[in-house]
Amino acid sequence: MVQKRSAVDAELEDSPLAKKRPSGITLAYPSLSHAPPTPPPFQQPTQLLTFSYTPDHVLEFNDSALRYYIDPPRGADLGYGYDRWIRRPDERGRLDPLLQAWSRFKKSLSKGPSSSQSRAPDVHVMSWRGIMTKILIAPYEERDGWELNVMRVGGTLYFEEHLSEDKLKEKNEMEPRHRRQTYYGYAFESYSTTSTPGHREDASSDVQGWGGDVNTNVQWCNVVKTKLGDRRIVIGGEVDCVRGMRKSCQWIPGLTGDTERYSGNTANFVELKTSLTIRGPADETRFERKLLKFYLQSFLLGVPEIVVGFRKPSGQLVTTQSFRTVEIPRSVRGKPGAWDPLICLAWGNKFLSFLHDTLPANTGKDVWRVTFTPKVGITVVKLDPSGVEDVMGGDDRVGFLPRWYWDEMEATTNRSGDATAHRVSQGQGATSGVPSGWRI
Repeated sequence: MVQKRSAVDAELEDSPLAKKRPSGITLAYPSLSHAPPTPPPFQQPTQLLTFSYTPDHVLEFNDSALRYYIDPPRGADLGYGYDRWIRRPDERGRLDPLLQAWSRFKKSLSKGPSSSQSRAPDVHVMSWRGIMTKILIAPYEERDGWELNVMRVGGTLYFEEHLSEDKLKEKNEMEPRHRRQTYYGYAFESYSTTSTPGHREDASSDVQGWGGDVNTNVQWCNVVKTKLGDRRIVIGGEVDCVRGMRKSCQWIPGLTGDTERYSGNTANFVELKTSLTIRGPADETRFERKLLKFYLQSFLLGVPEIVVGFRKPSGQLVTTQSFRTVEIPRSVRGKPGAWDPLICLAWGNKFLSFLHDTLPANTGKDVWRVTFTPKVGITVVKLDPSGVEDVMGGDDRVGFLPRWYWDEMEATTNRSGDATAHRVSQGQGATSGVPSGWRI
């Protein structure tokens, strides 16, 4: 007896971007031979709100973890304080904090002065910055694959990185050499940041410029809205520090006036990175490849400046260099093996279109596993009940979304439906106002 196709299978197979194979729905790897003739537009990210994590990793909606940039001392020992490093273990990359922030933002709109600000507009993608970086960088990724858990609820795609138990164990049990190199980056942040703009910490340490022992529980996070193509995206991510002394960075758009403290937008964000000193052409090529990730990480959050600390293999800081994010692509253009951000944006837009066109919008609670294989492409498979249960991890969730957020969405949908029915019964249109900042 021939088994009939389900409605879901029919919808997936008929998608123009997808090809059905026994292993799942697939999206082919993009071509790197030339840039797309019409790359999708990308909207300048706009900050929605911020939050901090305390030394005990408790989320607070304030700027207590905010740090200001200060020039680190030359020759600084990036291995200092290694034995006192408080390292938060890697865990499943849950969306919960970002969803808490988004919920808080939506509630703040309801308290606005006009009815046009009474509800947030539809969002097509909700994701952490790290996931969006992996998606955009995929055309040039030759080694590391990745997996995502994806849910589509109405018109919104929710992304969560999937880490198997083996992968988590690998990340938490780094070999000593890799662990120390990772620490160098955190130590550079300590030397390069302070809690007061323009002034170093009054630390008891005998080491010049040390800003305090490293505790990776502490984070200052930002949530921004942006748009790739015609899809609105809400992205959350950690920001290392901000420029406090405006007179030292006049080239950054939006920095005017005499205020030294954080201005409440992305204009003075700073990303901090470390890299080995460049000793020849081979080192330069490797660094220029790293610049792709540096660029996209900052680009997605609207960070205008990246400060790179160049170090010796032993961990001694040699020099620093500031890069304007928007100028980085120009610095590698035309060189052998150079990357093109337009290819990344076109691929990202195609990836989001692929998921929107292939994942059914009416299932809500389904979870899909998206797998990226370097030089091959994307495969999408719907998880069975046992797979969904594994994703839930024993928590009170619908798929990987926390139950409280699901209930909140349902309550909002019910209220919107009642309001729409009332307007229609009164002869009014069914559309609702959208805050002016979202009109693109």
